[in-house]
Amino acid sequence: MTFTKKLLAGAFAVALSAGTIVPAANAEVAASATVATSYLWRGFDLGSGTPAASADLVFSEGGAYAGLWVSSGDTTAGTEFDIFAGYGGEIEGFSYDINVTSYVYPTGDFESTDGQIGDFMEVIVSLGYGPVSVSYYDNIAGETGGYAANEDYSYINASVGVGSWSFAIGDHDWGGGSNDDATHFDVGYSYNDNLSFTLSSWIDYTGDEPSPSFIVSYSIPIE
Repeated sequence: MTFTKKLLAGAFAVALSAGTIVPAANAEVAASATVATSYLWRGFDLGSGTPAASADLVFSEGGAYAGLWVSSGDTTAGTEFDIFAGYGGEIEGFSYDINVTSYVYPTGDFESTDGQIGDFMEVIVSLGYGPVSVSYYDNIAGETGGYAANEDYSYINASVGVGSWSFAIGDHDWGGGSNDDATHFDVGYSYNDNLSFTLSSWIDYTGDEPSPSFIVSYSIPIE
């Protein structure tokens, strides 16, 4: 891992631990809760068909934001806490966002390696125009044997929305000279603002290819 990555990861972890990422007094607050038939993560069914529940809390002021996302349903890593901060906006129809997220797994198989803030972190850069968006995820902390098994891991996702439908392709680059990269394709349908359906299938996978996943999720805002 480069010195710049280590410095960024360390600074973010210290800021979170010290409580210095604090929403402004006039910040907007948003929250939601979701239940799903399983936990789908970048093409992988981490829940193996086990129902998952998640919730988020986000503070925002202008283009800046910070928040927490909590989820169950990962049969290997257990309960997940994602702590994040970022900044986004739009210029003449082009949207942009940069985000730093720390993934924390304090209860499952990765408790000893990814159980603390800063153990596994990514920088996420997203660009969009109209219904098209591209997001790039770069591992900046984590070579622990968990989901960040290699410091060179990255992931890219491109998606387009057409009415109630969405289509996305995502590619995992495991890094470290590995030839076991994987590409998946997702089709989503939003029945309304709450109920959605996702079909995810692999189009390039080395080894025993996982079965396609069909996920039903229901989300509600928390006032």
